[in-house]
Amino acid sequence: MSFSISGKTAIVTGAANGVGLAIGRHFVQQGANVVFADMDEKQLIHEMGETAAKEENVRIFAGDLRQKLTIANLLSATIDAFERVDILVNASRQVMTTDPLNPDDNTVEELLQQNMLTTLKMSQAVARRMIKQGQDAPPGPIGAIVNISSIAARRTHPDLLAYSVSSAALDQLTRSMAVAFASHGIRVNAVAFGSVMSASLKGSLKDHDAIRDTILENTPLHRIASPGEVSDAVQYLASDASGFVTGQIVTVDGGRTLIDPAAVSAH
Repeated sequence: MSFSISGKTAIVTGAANGVGLAIGRHFVQQGANVVFADMDEKQLIHEMGETAAKEENVRIFAGDLRQKLTIANLLSATIDAFERVDILVNASRQVMTTDPLNPDDNTVEELLQQNMLTTLKMSQAVARRMIKQGQDAPPGPIGAIVNISSIAARRTHPDLLAYSVSSAALDQLTRSMAVAFASHGIRVNAVAFGSVMSASLKGSLKDHDAIRDTILENTPLHRIASPGEVSDAVQYLASDASGFVTGQIVTVDGGRTLIDPAAVSAH
């Protein structure tokens, strides 16, 4: 079975920077038509504007996907450009710190909206389009949705309460959508990653050797992943090679969730 996504059309959200940008660029290199979508128009143009102007298989779309009309406009722009959509990568996510004892702290609501509910609404819109496309096609798979999650769903930290809760909700959403969409030939999976050497993490680790050392000490493979390693996992889940895989949370963390972070015996 082929890992190829060449000729398929993908929407990648959160594609102005970080892992979303890396996934979008990887898909382009693999021959897919890609719509890079993000709220940050300036950064989106900076990263992909020139490429979109030159390459027929690249488009950019700026807008707030928390708004229903924006989702509809993104889908319309994709169909106008490429006539169909085969893959959705929900990579738009936000990380915020939380004050667990502050009743006025709204980060849980904000991150559930951004990281889970927006993914749900985006997936519903794209799934309906995929179903419409598949009406005249032979029975079988008609599309793939890949959500970008985090190992924070299985790890807890007081300052990241909202992010952990929203990540766990996203994982359950992935499983629930997989069951709900399965009869229509749409697969839904997620990639949950740990530390990835994106531009933002590289900036955070600059001059902070102690933080880098802590990450490495708690990662059995003793290194930080490259964005390409996440992109490869996403490509697998988007391709026909994973045709019998749905509702799964594929973890790309170098084994970090396999060990006790405190390094203390449980008994």
